Amino acid sequence: MGGREEKKAEEKAKPTFWQVCLEWGQAILLAVVLALVIRSFVLQAFQIPSGSMIPTFLEGDRVLVEKFAYGLRNPLNNRVWLEIGRPERWDVVVFIYPDDPDKDFVKRVVGLPGETVALVNGEIFIDGRKIADPYGRYNPRAPSPLRNRPPKVIGENQYFMMGDNRDHSSDSRDWGPVDFDLLKGRAWRIYWSWDSSDPAKGLTERLRTGRIGRKVE
Repeated sequence: MGGREEKKAEEKAKPTFWQVCLEWGQAILLAVVLALVIRSFVLQAFQIPSGSMIPTFLEGDRVLVEKFAYGLRNPLNNRVWLEIGRPERWDVVVFIYPDDPDKDFVKRVVGLPGETVALVNGEIFIDGRKIADPYGRYNPRAPSPLRNRPPKVIGENQYFMMGDNRDHSSDSRDWGPVDFDLLKGRAWRIYWSWDSSDPAKGLTERLRTGRIGRKVE
């Protein structure tokens, strides 16, 4: 008798097909919600599409961006709910391209709100004083007109952005400063790097393992 009762109890305790589906559905829903929360407020992946930030980023790098670095934002319109901090000079920032809201750009902060920025032969002047430029890279064989720009006053809620590959970057020298409301976050680490420029290379050559995990500076 005891064996029959135990068998009936086991059969009764065994979940039905719909109970299993419900449990899996709940687990999947929770995973999706957590992924959306992390992507909206914590970390977001971003792919480097061009060479405008060489040598900091190479085309094919994939970067994690700290979404909370400058505040908690509405994921629908990017408006700030709670401001946490402001960019500092030389921060590498991902932002919405001012001329096309469907595009994201990554550049380095050079000019801060209220400052006057000018360029003379590639040298950066802030409020009339030349500053050291530890990240700028210029091509001596292909000088660009972007090396010279007249003084530009940055708005109180704006930032002057430049790519590290100075002669090959579309940035604030072309289309002006970037509003704080367009910022998405600060670049944190490279989590993947893949060279797609030469399909003839082998897998081990195309995977740039030395860049994976590198902190963005």
